[in-house]
Amino acid sequence: MKLSKSALTLAALVAVAFNTLSADEVGFKSLFDGKTLKGWDGDPKFWRADEGAIVGQTTKENPTSGNTFIVLKPGEVGDFDLRLEFKIEGGNSGIQYRSFNLSKTDPWRIGGYQADFESGDTYSGICYGEAFRGILSGRGEKATLTVDDKGKLVRKTEKFGESAEIGKAVKKGAWNEYRIVAKGFEFTHYINGVKTTELIDNDEKARKAKGLLALQLHAGPPMKVQFRNIRILETK
Repeated sequence: MKLSKSALTLAALVAVAFNTLSADEVGFKSLFDGKTLKGWDGDPKFWRADEGAIVGQTTKENPTSGNTFIVLKPGEVGDFDLRLEFKIEGGNSGIQYRSFNLSKTDPWRIGGYQADFESGDTYSGICYGEAFRGILSGRGEKATLTVDDKGKLVRKTEKFGESAEIGKAVKKGAWNEYRIVAKGFEFTHYINGVKTTELIDNDEKARKAKGLLALQLHAGPPMKVQFRNIRILETK
């Protein structure tokens, strides 16, 4: 079939865009095969692979008594550039990194740094410490954590944007791209290309240089969360 000039032009533009994306992600490794949960460990009551995504879901008939996670196996991550797409229907979720097991009896209970997101309007993009010091850096702020002479955690913050304005980048009920960059003890989150938060962790006793990567399903009302196109570039 002979293509029109306009069709050829469109095809060329698509090819350029594809090649640009590929060049930008040289060295990235896929963490999900799009079909199975191979390489991931989560409670099968809540997690499945479906239509090219990792799906976590609770229902009225099948609730979780606490936050539960699906964990990348094996290994830990240190410095990295992580990119994935997410979609959420109800509730709250997040991406755990440099994280750790919280229970000797429950392998799916995880704590640590979390790139948060939700179906609401407030927390998507923040850095939350799951069982790990609470909110570490809010949306639109750069936070530096230190410990004072009495051992108390101190958060110093600088504002770089308005939370509500940054939140407009999040598409509700649709697919969004999350990017997390961890370099040393500096962590930066982006949603759909918009920087949402930045954290510098100088709390030498608590901070983590490496740890688990996991995805969260939150306790509470019924919810559904999906993840796809999960890829990582480990830089250290």
